[in-house]
Amino acid sequence: MNVGLVVYALCALTSLLCAAMLFRGFRRTGVRLLLWSALCFACFALNNMLLIVDEHILPSRDLSLVRSLPTLLGITLLLYGLIWESDR
Repeated sequence: MNVGLVVYALCALTSLLCAAMLFRGFRRTGVRLLLWSALCFACFALNNMLLIVDEHILPSRDLSLVRSLPTLLGITLLLYGLIWESDR
């Protein structure tokens, strides 16, 4: 088994676990910053899954632009949460 695949899979699982814990914290406390952070980590997990597809399943195709979109969306969501939710 390729070491890169293991590392990418562990990164995806870690991001997914962080997102799940942040969602659970949001449901328990209702703090909206936890929601925005959870959405950000969910997007990071999607990015890591697309990295596995790009590097190991479809190595002949360049999916770097498609891979970057979930990361951009995640950072945008977190930035929105940090800026606009701080006014409340």
